[in-house]
Amino acid sequence: MKFSLFMLLILATASCMKGVKVDLVVHNGKIHCMDDQNTIEEAMAIRDGIIVEVGPERQILNKYRADEEVDAKQKDIYPGFTDAHTHMFSLAKQNLGVDLTDCSSMEEVVDRVKIYLKNKKRTFIIGRGWDQTRWKEDQMPTNEMISLAFPAIPVAVYRIDGHALLVNKALLNKINPSKTVLLEGPFTTGLFIDNDMSIPEAKLSDFSEQEYAAELLKIQQKLYAFGVTGVHEAGLLRWQVALLKRMVEQNKLSLDIYAMLTANEENYQFAKKHGHMVHKNLSIRSFKLYMDGALGSRGALLKAPYADRKGFSGQQLTSNETLSMWIERSLALDYQLNTHAIGDQGNQLVLNAYKRAFEQNPDHRWRIEHAQVVDPSDMHLFGTYAVFPSVQPTHATSDHDWAERRLGKERLKGAYAYQSLYNQFGMLALGTDFPVEEINPFLTLRAAVLRVNLENKPVNGYLAKEALELNTALKGMTIWPQFASFSESKRGMLIQGMEATFFLCEKPISEKNIPADNRSVATYVRGILRFDATEY
Repeated sequence: MKFSLFMLLILATASCMKGVKVDLVVHNGKIHCMDDQNTIEEAMAIRDGIIVEVGPERQILNKYRADEEVDAKQKDIYPGFTDAHTHMFSLAKQNLGVDLTDCSSMEEVVDRVKIYLKNKKRTFIIGRGWDQTRWKEDQMPTNEMISLAFPAIPVAVYRIDGHALLVNKALLNKINPSKTVLLEGPFTTGLFIDNDMSIPEAKLSDFSEQEYAAELLKIQQKLYAFGVTGVHEAGLLRWQVALLKRMVEQNKLSLDIYAMLTANEENYQFAKKHGHMVHKNLSIRSFKLYMDGALGSRGALLKAPYADRKGFSGQQLTSNETLSMWIERSLALDYQLNTHAIGDQGNQLVLNAYKRAFEQNPDHRWRIEHAQVVDPSDMHLFGTYAVFPSVQPTHATSDHDWAERRLGKERLKGAYAYQSLYNQFGMLALGTDFPVEEINPFLTLRAAVLRVNLENKPVNGYLAKEALELNTALKGMTIWPQFASFSESKRGMLIQGMEATFFLCEKPISEKNIPADNRSVATYVRGILRFDATEY
């Protein structure tokens, strides 16, 4: 009996010496914890999708035994990037329709639609991506060419920013002018801007939910390939929320999705009924509102007229009264309000209106999406009223060729001013605004830190005084988007107790070298491998 007890004790001791059981150990890496101390560790142990410990190589390997060990081979390991402003459904629609990005003329737009129609059996045409600032003349198009080329099938092609829509006569003929308030210009030219786009959209067919679902899965995989594990989806309708929820329930979407509901009556009733909704990796507790349009289509609301359009200062898409209503609704529901504001007047109106939220809760975390052109005299309001800036650095490097034409030199002092915004608020949430910009987060880093585009232009960087330090930009893509979505206690850092969501970076990055062709070697979401570059 004593011998048996002695043997059991020996066996138990030997078992303990093998270490604490975990699911996964990642070692021989450079783990960027993204904590306040900017700690870089060598190894981490993971159980049930949560980080158990991060530390030196020998310490972790001696202490833990795992079902799986990953040798990172000295790769840099970062928390999964979060893209703080995306439009997955718009990208899916662009992928299903005609991709018009980089078209050099209206003639090329027509040619691409012809090729699409030849290869696809569709009863309608939807395209997106044309940008007249890339054409020989920076003039908004009219519909003569698409009406002549496609007389019998409805055609609707969106500008790259989604704030302008050109439609042909076949689609316009579906609209009953006696029952619709039509602006004479758009009905004549086929060009609809911002709110007016709803008129032809009401008569335009759309792709099926099954087609959208298939594209969303492709987009998810592309994001994982870049180390992006979370998105803040900016503006969703009820059917889109329902589709995302179904795909999450079916374990098809593992991406972390923070959804902003489009500010409409149906979504307000949904929010009243459900409150803060967290369903696995889908979270909803915010509304998305539009104060103005886009700078490229001259829809951004400016304090003074556009430098290249005399007497025109853009459009206010939401009245002051409606903004106040959504502020009160959001406060009553404890919802975040995230307002699109691009022009200096649009930003000023939203900043002053957000004072109401600050008075009720200094940690309200309400956001301005884009904050693209801010009057320097209004910049302090981001700090005064604790307004979270959610910005997209690649807008600066995409717009640099023509922004001064729109704004004039003086207004550039508050344009794409990411360092100034950071100085005011102390945090930034960085995103891409895809499909307006490329999905690649390393282009975001290049634009934020180096202030250059894919072709390393402009020389010396655009408005380089507003460049961010690399560590600041990385936090803007890891931990700070979590603050901007009330999830900082769960993810964004690689420390004990956080979700084990991370990626192994293929190439090292530094203050002076951020490879545009970088990608993920392997991407893990809550400890599960979701992307392996060796399989692609």
